[in-house]
Formats: sequence, C-alpha cells, structure tokens
Amino acid sequence: MTWDALNKEKPKIAASVDGYVRSEKDEQILNKHFANVFKGDEGKKVLEYLQSITTEAVAGPNVTSNQLFHIEGMRFLVGIIKTRTKKGENDGR
Repeated sequence: MTWDALNKEKPKIAASVDGYVRSEKDEQILNKHFANVFKGDEGKKVLEYLQSITTEAVAGPNVTSNQLFHIEGMRFLVGIIKTRTKKGENDGR
C-alpha cells in the first residue's frame, strides 16, 4: 500500500434504513430501484396488501412471543420498502 492509496478519496458512506453500510451512490441506486418497482398501480396494490397484513394488522391478546417477533419483523421489512420507495421518488435521497 502506498501513501497515494491512503490519501485517495474514499466513497462517502450513507446511513442506511436497513442498518447495512453502503456508499451514497449504492443507496441512491437501490432507492431508485424500489421506487421503480412500486410506482405503478400493481406495485401500489402489492404495497397496500403488505401493509394490510403487517402494519395495519392487530395481533390480539392470545399472540405468543414468537408470533409477535415474526409480525414485528414483517412490519420492519414493510417499513424499509416504504422508506426506500419514498427516497427513490425523491432522486434516491
């Protein structure tokens, strides 16, 4: 490794909604992909369906801990999809 390699500008790291580390450019590209997938009527219907079985669903008093963990994981994933879609609609940011 040389000094030039150490002084070379490093890609900017973006805060990711999913907790993984990516460059800003990779985040923008990924967000654009989400926006493209969910921008049409069919994509919006799929997103509505996912919301209906996750964020809009009520678990009830007889839910077990494991069922609740599973539901919360699904809700988190739908939240990632919605956030990335919104960011992708705004130039990927």
